[in-house]
Amino acid sequence: MSRVCLRAVLTIMILAPLAQAETLSMPAPGNELIGEIRYVRAKYEDTLIDIARENSIGQDEMVMANPKVDRWLPGRDTLVLLPRQYILPAAPHSGIVVNIPEMRLYFYPNAGPNQPASEVVTYPISVGRMDWHTPLGTTKVVSKIKDPAWRPPKSIKAEHARDGEILPDVVPPGPNNPLGQYAMKLGVPGYLIHGVDVDKSYGIGMRVTHGCIRMYPEDVSKLFPEVSVGTPVHLVNQPVKVGWLNNELYMEVSQSLDEDAISYDTLYRTAMALIAQKTADRKVVLNMQVIQQALHKPSGIPVQISGNAANANAPALPPKLPTNQSPEVF
Repeated sequence: MSRVCLRAVLTIMILAPLAQAETLSMPAPGNELIGEIRYVRAKYEDTLIDIARENSIGQDEMVMANPKVDRWLPGRDTLVLLPRQYILPAAPHSGIVVNIPEMRLYFYPNAGPNQPASEVVTYPISVGRMDWHTPLGTTKVVSKIKDPAWRPPKSIKAEHARDGEILPDVVPPGPNNPLGQYAMKLGVPGYLIHGVDVDKSYGIGMRVTHGCIRMYPEDVSKLFPEVSVGTPVHLVNQPVKVGWLNNELYMEVSQSLDEDAISYDTLYRTAMALIAQKTADRKVVLNMQVIQQALHKPSGIPVQISGNAANANAPALPPKLPTNQSPEVF
């Protein structure tokens, strides 16, 4: 792909780390992608987990987007891809949308029945592991609590007891409280969106919870005051998303949930059904090789599947630059 074409499709930037999630404008009519792919240089002392948190990216999505970079020792000046471009989930553009296999939350501030969304903020999350899955469907925020106490249910106390740990009936607010400083209760009994204790503050973006939705402390502190009681919450399961950008069709594939046991054939049929919906009134030439490769090797990164797209994994790395050269690359 020429430098001109690459610039038209994607701006790749090497930037200083971002603090917390960004507020992004909704895409122009006819487009369904937000954000952009970026790169940062690893410092000598960095791990991928450090870089993930600095840029509001989850662990698994960071590792999946950088399969050839060592998680614990990326190496000084290694270019690390920040997967900060997303196809919006196929769900209402209002309230909160959680795409569980993507392990990402989308918040549409100030959107409502008579007010189309103009902005979206997206955050990485941790979700329920296979034996404590996060529920699906539409619910709402029923209450908000700052500095919550945690009252572990009997099922969690029994699980910890089997491992030799006896949990108290009540864990008071503080740095060791598993709910962190902020919690939003959902209409599904026992499920919350919340922060984390100090020991788990880097463990976001994995399937490790008992079904709740867990966020980085700095992210939940930003989301909490923006969410009102009664805000709708849409919990969806979309390992494949398809959307348009500048008259080209893109597909984003995340790892399917283990408990769904989705075969490649089923995933392929799902993808082709979504593509058929998106192209029902628009002619498009599909690159089947790219589609198949993206389904075989999910990257969590939108890839162009129409026209002459040639890479189903990640955008081409920018040229390696001396550290004193301009940080912007196209």
